[in-house]
Amino acid sequence: MFALQREIAESFRQLFVKMAAGQGVDPGQLPDLTLEIPPPGVDGDFAASYPLKVARLFRQPPRSLARQAADLFRHELVGSCEVAGPGFINIFLVEDWPRLTVPRIMATKDQRLCPEIGEERPVLVEYVSANPTGPLHIGHGRGAAYGSALVNLLSAAGYRVSSEHYLNDCGNQILNLARSVNARYLQALGVEAEMPADGYYGDDIAELAGRIVKESGDKFLSLPEDERIELFQRLAVSEKIKALKDDLAKFNVRFDNWFRESDLHERGEVMDVCRELQAAGFTYEKDGATWLRTTDFGDDKDRVLLRESGMPTYFAPDLAYHRDKLRRGFDRIINIW
Repeated sequence: MFALQREIAESFRQLFVKMAAGQGVDPGQLPDLTLEIPPPGVDGDFAASYPLKVARLFRQPPRSLARQAADLFRHELVGSCEVAGPGFINIFLVEDWPRLTVPRIMATKDQRLCPEIGEERPVLVEYVSANPTGPLHIGHGRGAAYGSALVNLLSAAGYRVSSEHYLNDCGNQILNLARSVNARYLQALGVEAEMPADGYYGDDIAELAGRIVKESGDKFLSLPEDERIELFQRLAVSEKIKALKDDLAKFNVRFDNWFRESDLHERGEVMDVCRELQAAGFTYEKDGATWLRTTDFGDDKDRVLLRESGMPTYFAPDLAYHRDKLRRGFDRIINIW
């Protein structure tokens, strides 16, 4: 039962308590009052059959008792009450009740308005999940607003909500990020270097390289290039994650958990989920690659799971991540893309 439904039901019960006291009826004998949603074809926002239940206590016909209550009832969000059938009361809310309800909710500062809806069932909401390779864009902002509002709404409805941001901190995009920082670092030191073809050309990359030079000078020039790129990868990813968190915090969006793809690889879960799918018969071999039969589940085409080299595609860690979600015991999993 919604909060407004409960409130109006209690107001009606208090009216019957007053009526009972004025007519010599023991108010302690009155049962609880609940409001129902009228069935299709019946007018009204709520309906009460209470007069039928208490008419014997009042020693009156139910319809007569319903008429007294309908005439006396007052509530700021109720426009009118009508008596129907042998003693039902159909309740009509004022037309503007949604707008009038908002300030009342805000005044209560109640963060859990309808806890009985969710019943503390666990829900995981993943949203934004921006790649840690550059600034947020307008699409991320839209997802952040939508996701944050949904988390708040589910929490108010009584669900035990966890919010999560997934970080793709592995793969070619991250390697190209590190190579881009490396090229800008060399250029800042006057060393000729070409940006990678799939590199990141934003000002943020040059600014990061400039800070590295300012703080450490040319101390990394002596490192073998692969070691230098590995170092810059850690620095760049760390900075990009911090920038993501800072920008989202300014937008009043915060996550309960930041989940890293790299953790899945380190725990061996990516290859494990591939083996599990192979053992279950959901894959086949074609052109040297391992394919997942996603068309069995409504996809428009099957997807490559493992390349000819045996390395997983981007699809594999996504599967491992969602298996991890399921293993964490959520009743409902929501992705906002």
